[in-house]
Amino acid sequence: MKRWGEAFYDDGALSGAEVFEQAQIAVFVADRFSHLMYWNTFARELLGFADDRDLLGISLLDMGVHEADHERAAQLARRVLKGETWEGTFAVLRSDSTWIHLRSHAVPLRHSSGSIEGIVLFAHEAMRYGRVEEQYGLLDRVGSRLASSLEFDTTVKAVAEILVPQFADHCFVDLFDHDRLVRRVSVHAEGWTPPPGTWFDVGEEVRYPDRHFVYEAMRTLQTQVVTDRMHPVDVAGERSTQVAEQVGVTSAIAAPLRARGETLGVLTLALSRLSPREKTSYGGFDRDLVGAIASRVALAIDNARLFEEERSTALAFQNSLLPSSFPPFDGLSIAHRYVPAKPLEAHGHGIQTQVGGDFYDVIPLSAGRVGMVVGDVEGRGPHAAAVMGQLRAALRAFAQADREPADILRELDEWVRRLGRPDGDGGTWVPSVSCLYMVYDAWSRSLSYANAGHQAPLLISDGQVSELALEVTDTLLGVKHKGVPFDDAIYHQADLTLPPGATLLLYTDGLVDRRPLGGTVNLHRSLAQLVEGVRAVADRGVEQIAETAVTAVPGEIDDDTALLVVRSHPEELAIQEEWFAAEPPTVGAARHMASSTFRSWGMDRDQAELACLLVSEIVTNVVIHATPAPVHREFTTDGVKDSDLPFTPGGAMGLDDFDEDWSDLLEEVQEADASATDEDDERRRFLLRLRRGASSVWVEVFDHDLRLPRIRSAGADDEGGRGLYLVDQLASRWGSRPTPDGKAVWFEIPLKGE
Repeated sequence: MKRWGEAFYDDGALSGAEVFEQAQIAVFVADRFSHLMYWNTFARELLGFADDRDLLGISLLDMGVHEADHERAAQLARRVLKGETWEGTFAVLRSDSTWIHLRSHAVPLRHSSGSIEGIVLFAHEAMRYGRVEEQYGLLDRVGSRLASSLEFDTTVKAVAEILVPQFADHCFVDLFDHDRLVRRVSVHAEGWTPPPGTWFDVGEEVRYPDRHFVYEAMRTLQTQVVTDRMHPVDVAGERSTQVAEQVGVTSAIAAPLRARGETLGVLTLALSRLSPREKTSYGGFDRDLVGAIASRVALAIDNARLFEEERSTALAFQNSLLPSSFPPFDGLSIAHRYVPAKPLEAHGHGIQTQVGGDFYDVIPLSAGRVGMVVGDVEGRGPHAAAVMGQLRAALRAFAQADREPADILRELDEWVRRLGRPDGDGGTWVPSVSCLYMVYDAWSRSLSYANAGHQAPLLISDGQVSELALEVTDTLLGVKHKGVPFDDAIYHQADLTLPPGATLLLYTDGLVDRRPLGGTVNLHRSLAQLVEGVRAVADRGVEQIAETAVTAVPGEIDDDTALLVVRSHPEELAIQEEWFAAEPPTVGAARHMASSTFRSWGMDRDQAELACLLVSEIVTNVVIHATPAPVHREFTTDGVKDSDLPFTPGGAMGLDDFDEDWSDLLEEVQEADASATDEDDERRRFLLRLRRGASSVWVEVFDHDLRLPRIRSAGADDEGGRGLYLVDQLASRWGSRPTPDGKAVWFEIPLKGE
């Protein structure tokens, strides 16, 4: 034995490295960037990496640290690299996919010069051995984890991940669904699952006997502790007690879940031999601890339920403002999607981010044409959704009146200004709106559009995907101010022709304005990802294209998204047209042309005869009312003048109403023909156009008269005035619209095969 003060020499002394390898505590060493430089054998075994895999150089976060604890890890690094120490608990996913909690103590790694070169972390498994100081920390972890989620399933799953296996081997959460108690969570340590037909499974109704400790907890509203093995933790059947004995259940706690004066259900925890632990029985301190945990869990569950209910209400409101489906459109296939913003617990902005102002629509127009629109109202929340709903309704009304795209955007710009609200500073806040409105004729493949600051759609043709080249893009709706130059305040219109069988993808910016995890938004990269994803399914159906587009750009969905996919099918379409002179004999010629065309299209005989009758009616109207001379309309200081004739209130001169007074029939037409010039003859021609789709036939008659037709009430003795009435009663739809040099009258008849 050495005396005090004598030097000690022993060839068996341990080196520092040997001490670390034999110590029954996990030791991790990381550099200043948190990259792993060393970990001892106990650390490998604790995290389940007992093999020879070399993980040196990876980030400590990549070793399974729970996402909710990433900020805690960043705090550790900041403090230790400043020369301080840090102590706390992490949830870590082991290599066998089980969760453990590590109680950690971190200190600086100093060089001999005094500079801090890294971090040394000492850790052991927390809460497994019943240390009181660790159980106090459990409350903080439960509160932090529950506060990080507003989704019900995430909330209850987080509870189980915290409590099993650190504090219990079994965890059950039973919640009331009206008057039924239903199991919502059933989690067990070591991946064990009860044999079928023994303990209740998730989704099953649970019934406890009157004297069962779980029933007593709900009846008395007090936490109950049992240490008697004769009390089964579950009562699903006769074998439940046998299963409890097989796994060695030693103790259990049941705590009522109450929030805002209402009992939501019960939380049950139990200890068994599934995992090794020093503590095998719960005591009074554990009862109080679980009672406090249950109160937090109950409040989190109640908040999650309220959140889910409000989110469902918000999404129902949003979906009610958007079309859920579209009627069949001849020659077109359509798919649409609306994707709400990411669930809000990550943003802290409240329920409002679940609704937004993104919208889309496809509007049936005259003679098989369609109006396509996509837009985005600034901001999110109920006000943005309300503006969107009113805007879409107004746009649909303007479009169905066959207004030109540029005219519609001018009207919408004024409409948006009226939807402003006080800004709190005595002014009015007017939302800005991007809007792209297109009119597509599938027969001619012509596309007319006006654009209020919206991004160009994607054009998919022959397996290639690119942005559609838009010649005009004007200011957002609602942002122009009084006094700006006229050229800056007007919306322009342009036309283009799509390739045969082309597909358009119209979308809002939420589809590409996505933020990668831990990164920033890169619109150029996102657009490239979208194009690449859509190109891979360019030859698939529109539903597949829409589904692929939604997921093509990875990242956080911070903004809602609306998209519309429209594909043309020219093989379903046919068209026949011919010019006629507006003379009485051409009525029969036009009818004959229509009859032979309908017969070649395989139209039902009765439907074809009906369509020919209606052709005769609208052609006769054209012959009778076609203007004998060009009509020019201008605004003067004296009023509106048509063909140099001043407008009078009675309508005797200038612009008068178009009616169907057939009292003089064709005699006056013949007299007008005798005095007509060559220019008049050109103006007195009309075009009869017949269109066939997959389910309908459209008839259009174009002439140079500016007056739109109207239905009038004919008297019993009147010889005319019933033509448009017949069209209105016998056609599926009919209407008229102005054209650049006159008007078009059209009607639709269903197509039935023979």
